[in-house]
This record gives sequence, structure tokens and C-alpha cells, in this order.
Amino acid sequence: MKQLVVFDLDGTLAASKSPLSSEIAHLLRLLLTVTRVAVISGGSWTQFETQLLTSLTHDCRLENLFLLPTCGTKFFHFDDEWVMDYSEDLTRSERTTIVTALTRALEESGVKVAKVWGDVIEDRGSQVTLSALGQEAPLSAKGQWDPDFAKRTKIVTILTTLLQGFAINMGGTSSIDVTKPGIDKAYGIEKLRAHLGIEIAQMLFVGDAIFEGGNDFAAQRVGVDSILVRDPRETARVIQTIIACLGDGATQMVAPAHAS
Repeated sequence: MKQLVVFDLDGTLAASKSPLSSEIAHLLRLLLTVTRVAVISGGSWTQFETQLLTSLTHDCRLENLFLLPTCGTKFFHFDDEWVMDYSEDLTRSERTTIVTALTRALEESGVKVAKVWGDVIEDRGSQVTLSALGQEAPLSAKGQWDPDFAKRTKIVTILTTLLQGFAINMGGTSSIDVTKPGIDKAYGIEKLRAHLGIEIAQMLFVGDAIFEGGNDFAAQRVGVDSILVRDPRETARVIQTIIACLGDGATQMVAPAHAS
């Protein structure tokens, strides 16, 4: 029997940089009553707070929730409040090097962006992220900008010549993440195993990019049983099924409007 369900955030639990739907929030609250849950994402802690935590009731059920921003380079657990177990940050010199390289690669790629919403480069401490359309870009714009990864591939090709000794991954719909080598969803999975004492065979991973080149594929590569979903609506059906399998029969999956 699985002891831990691990979710990606953007595209899986919620639309990119958007809050959880009321249905997903309700189902997560129910899931936390029957098993432990973790969320791994390349997003920052602030993104976790605005997308995930504002939609969840602040109660003892959160003791079953474990959060790993920036692919597990930070780890949080709940004990009356959110406690950070560790943060494996890049040095100031490393972050400066990455920002310079990202700026140069974007310029040299020739990739054109008609409009930008917010900061293009975000320093997340343990990760530096390029969001080509800006951190606050609307979903409609991000979804149409690089659906085949061609634009970001061009940027990444240049980056690999500029940044030695760093890991470069494409995330979401318009982002490129740079971290220390080996930082990906597999890294986060290993951190969960070490911290919670749960073997990989007892974990289940749910994500929207479990395919070669997708930023969720590393979780499957490390040996976690995985379920590929297309969007949060499919995730909702997966959570319902997990609750039905793991629950004691007393958990009722009523509509969110009637949830307590």
C-alpha cells in the first residue's frame, strides 16, 4: 500500500501560477485525512503560499503535508506553523553568474517577446528562473508562446555553452530553471525518502510532464510509480480514486460547497 502521494504543482494541482480550484482544495483536504502528501515544484516558497496554502484549511491535517519548493532544495513541514528543515541555496557569486548567462542567452538566441509581464529573471535562492514572458504573464499568453519547446531549446543550447557545472531544465510553459547539478524531481524524491523514511516503492507520483524532456520525468526515472495527467481536472479524478482505495469508507467526497 502506498504511504505517500507526491504531486507536481503547476499544470497538475493548479493551472500555472494560479490558485487551486475549490474542487482540488477540497479533495486535498480529504486526501490528507487518509495518507501523507508531498508537493514538489520548481516554484519558490512564495508561489507555494499563494497557489497552494491559501486554499487549504490551517489545521492539524497539514501535519501530513510536506512541501519541497525549487525541486527539493528547500523542505518544509507543518508543526502549528510552517517550518523550514533546510535550504540549499546557491552562493551569491553563483547566482550572479547564472543571471548574467540567462540574460546573454536570451539576447543571443534571437527569440522575440512582444510583451513582458513582470520580472523576466527571478532569483529564488536555490534556483534562478528565466520566465521569458515575465513572472506575471497570463496563462493564455504563456500557453501559446512555446508549446513545442522550440524557443526555449534555442535558449538552452546557448546556455549550456555559457554555464558549466549547473543543471538547466525547462519548466512550465515558458520557463527555464538553473540549479546546482542533479537538482530535479528525483532529487526531491530522494529528500522525501531520507526525511520521512518512506521507501520509493511506497510512493506514488502524479504529474503533467512525465515524458522524455518533461520536468516530471525524473520522478519516474528514479523508480516512483507515476500517473501522467493532462491538467488539474484529471488530477481531481486521480485523487478521488486514491481516496476510495486508501480510505476507510467513512470519507465522503461530497461537492466542495457542502464540505466542512
